[in-house]
Amino acid sequence: MSEKEKFKLNRRDFLRFAGVGAGAAAVATVVKPAAGQHVATFKAAPFSDPAGRPKRPWWVKTVDKPTSEIDWDRMQRFDERMGTVRGPGFAGYIGAMEVDRLTETAERMEKQRMLDNVDGYTLKDQALRAAHVGVGRSYLGPQRAATPEERGVPKWTGTPEEAAKIIRAAMRHFGASSVGFMELNEQTRKLIYAVDPDGKELIFTDEEEAYETDDARYIPNKCKYVIVYTVQMSVETMRRSPTALGSQTTSLAYRRSETIQGSTQEFLRGLGYQGLSESSTNALGIAPAMGILAGLGEQSRLNRMITPEFGPMVRVSKILTDLPLALDKPIDAGIMEFCKRCKKCAEACPSESLSFADEPTWETQGDWNNPGHKAYFENAVTCRAYWREVAGTNCGICFAVCPFSKKDNAWVHEWVKAGSATTPFMINFFRSMDDAFGYGTQASAEEWWNLDLPEYGIDSNQPVQER
Repeated sequence: MSEKEKFKLNRRDFLRFAGVGAGAAAVATVVKPAAGQHVATFKAAPFSDPAGRPKRPWWVKTVDKPTSEIDWDRMQRFDERMGTVRGPGFAGYIGAMEVDRLTETAERMEKQRMLDNVDGYTLKDQALRAAHVGVGRSYLGPQRAATPEERGVPKWTGTPEEAAKIIRAAMRHFGASSVGFMELNEQTRKLIYAVDPDGKELIFTDEEEAYETDDARYIPNKCKYVIVYTVQMSVETMRRSPTALGSQTTSLAYRRSETIQGSTQEFLRGLGYQGLSESSTNALGIAPAMGILAGLGEQSRLNRMITPEFGPMVRVSKILTDLPLALDKPIDAGIMEFCKRCKKCAEACPSESLSFADEPTWETQGDWNNPGHKAYFENAVTCRAYWREVAGTNCGICFAVCPFSKKDNAWVHEWVKAGSATTPFMINFFRSMDDAFGYGTQASAEEWWNLDLPEYGIDSNQPVQER
């Protein structure tokens, strides 16, 4: 029996299963939320946590170590410029001639698809993809906000909990979906790149102030607090992957992230502290790994972070600061356990780049993978080649089909997520249920233009508890 056949269950079978009592028994077992928890219209209320931590679904537990194992002795700081397939490193894996061929193919297909009016690749789709204009990123930030010294007042002071609370409040206001904090130490410094995408070396220093030269960026050792934040993406738009329409979902999230980054750097400057961040998209360090350590989500079969609230439908960024912050712990929401059995993303991957293994491994697939953590390592070269040659865009199908991409707007979604955390033996059934209800299927790009979606195509309502 194939992996896919194991999960076949139609809607009638599901309803019959639920009707005879097994489904009801599962609900009684796994759906036991804290009193008063429900999906509700947002209502402003004071923070109930001194550090401003949000109330998360009842099945999300904090733990001392991430659910994906880490061997810090094996891990080394990564050269982002040559180690990944995002930039010049791609040619090192497949050769410059093949890169040129893929690029020429993509350009030719892009034009032909527009001429043929192919769904998702039409001129209006390509125009939307090209429309996002960002404010830009910089390591040191805009540096336009007045400092406390320039205002003639002392810098802001408070407890780490108070600092975490105001950072969360400000960043949520700027547009961040979730915010967590971790600390750089001898081990976690390995998540900071050795070399940035533009070739500048990242160097830790005992000097008080950060600065950069033509060859390097210098990080003060006292800037050891890491602010990790997510920006939510539109599920409805990502379901149109790998078209031009689908790919601009990612671009829009990155552009929004630029504004959040710059605003937070200026907010920290206005308080009297430093905010060091990405000089370009995905620079400075390994954001998903930092997000996992900061408790925003778990490692997954995608070899990316999946959050309990938004699934994988987020982009992740980070900012270093010398403002002492109350730290967060990793979480266990049953996500990695679900991924071990689900395999839906691997089945849907058109380039067959995702792993079907039953268990994560220490063995990497290539130099684009950073060793030292146990994971479902992907073949990034075949993934990126598919982007260039077939899609002509980026992809995102694996994000869109993930059962965790659904929001908690119906009890069945909460059931699926809670079940993976509390009753792992039913994961196969939950995966079948996701298929039976048609979730995660690709949708018509032309239909998207007729949808009345909220701002940015996302719904920021979250499961909340009555206060």
